[in-house]
Parts: sequence; structure tokens; C-alpha cells
Amino acid sequence: MVSTAKVKHLGVTPSKMRAICNEVRGKSVEDSIDFLQRCRKYAAQDLLKLLRSAVANADQKGSNVDALYVKEIYCDQGTSLKRFIPRARGSASPILKRTCHVNIILDEKK
Repeated sequence: MVSTAKVKHLGVTPSKMRAICNEVRGKSVEDSIDFLQRCRKYAAQDLLKLLRSAVANADQKGSNVDALYVKEIYCDQGTSLKRFIPRARGSASPILKRTCHVNIILDEKK
């Protein structure tokens, strides 16, 4: 049985989140949780929270939690906050604070 979870407007850049998503894709849930708990990257904690939410959704549907694996996980770019920093001679430079949307799909091994 397929279970999903998603988070939007997460305050991590999509390129940093994609690096962790590629490591988790295709692994079992236990291996993914172990990896994310030991990962030293900032974005891993947000992904761990999302993965646990997807496991809880699967448990509510009556799936076997021990047989779950990460079928799909993908990260898309969200909206960017536009800020400015003052520069020399009265000018300003833009700063884009990027966000991302992460979707995770779990399925049971057959």
C-alpha cells in the first residue's frame, strides 16, 4: 500500500536537499532513518521528520511498517524570498533565500 507525505516552503535550498534525497532513494525505511540520524547536514533533520511522518501515515492505513521502502522522493524549487544588501555608493545587491518542496512516497516490498 502506497503512503505519501509532503512538505512545502522548507527553508533549505533545493540543491542541498537533493543531495540527501539521492542517498535515501530506494532504501528501506530502517536504513534511511539510520542514515539520516547520523548525517551531519542541516537538511537531514527536516527530511528525517518528513520520513517519520510518511511512516506514521502508512501505519494509519494499516501497512506493514517493517516492509516499507522509499519508492520515490523528489525535491522541487519553491518560492524565493527576495532581500537586498547595501553596497558601495548607495547601490544594493539582491539576495535570494531559496525554499524547496519535498515529496516522499513509501511502498511495501513484495
